[in-house]
Amino acid sequence: MNNYKDLIVWQKSIDLAVKIYESTKEFPKEEMYGLTSQVRRSAVSIASNIAEGAGRNSKKEFNNFLGISNGSSCELDTQLIIANKVNFLDTQALENIQSDILEIQKMNWALQKSLEITIDYLLRTMYYLLRTKYLRLWTHTS
Repeated sequence: MNNYKDLIVWQKSIDLAVKIYESTKEFPKEEMYGLTSQVRRSAVSIASNIAEGAGRNSKKEFNNFLGISNGSSCELDTQLIIANKVNFLDTQALENIQSDILEIQKMNWALQKSLEITIDYLLRTMYYLLRTKYLRLWTHTS
């Protein structure tokens, strides 16, 4: 799956990263290499892992990278809560961004589940085909 740019979850993740960059512009300058950097990296990581997973060779690998992306979204949420508690980010902005994060997490989870169903179906089909072929070979040679 190389058309990650068509995935709505990836598009919304890009929008979230842009929103995070805008929201962190007002963070204290002394936090540029601290919380500001961490928040920005977490936001960028969400979309980046979706894209990297989509570019991998199997649905299983893609699913794994979606899990990493989801972890990054939880990391981002945690960092934003900290930013709010130390008064770098107001509560209204936090809640607005958390709403976006939750939407992305739900979409990510749904995509993961659809891949798991596909992987499970493919494994069952392969098992059935191999077993059927083996039984045919066995009955012809006996």
